[in-house]
Amino acid sequence: MYIVAIGWIYVVLMMSITETSVIAGVMTFFLYGILPLGVILYLLGTPERKRRRQAAEKKQNTGAPSEDASIQAEPIPVTQLQDSL
Repeated sequence: MYIVAIGWIYVVLMMSITETSVIAGVMTFFLYGILPLGVILYLLGTPERKRRRQAAEKKQNTGAPSEDASIQAEPIPVTQLQDSL
C-alpha cells in the first residue's frame, strides 16, 4: 500500500515542478498529492486501527499481560540458596 503512495507522491511532485509559478506548484502538490493521499491512507487504515483497538480491549478485559510487560522472576531467599549448597 505504501509503495503506491510513494509512487503517487513522486508523480505529483513531478507535476508540481512543471507548474509555471511556485504558488501553483505548491497548490498542486498539496491539492493533488498530500490532501487526497492523506484521506485515502486514513480510510484504508481504518480496519487495522479497529483490530488494534479490539485486541487492546480484549486484552484489558481478560487481564492478560501486555506485550511490553516483561516477566520478572522473584528473587530466591538467601536461606534457600545456602541450603541447596
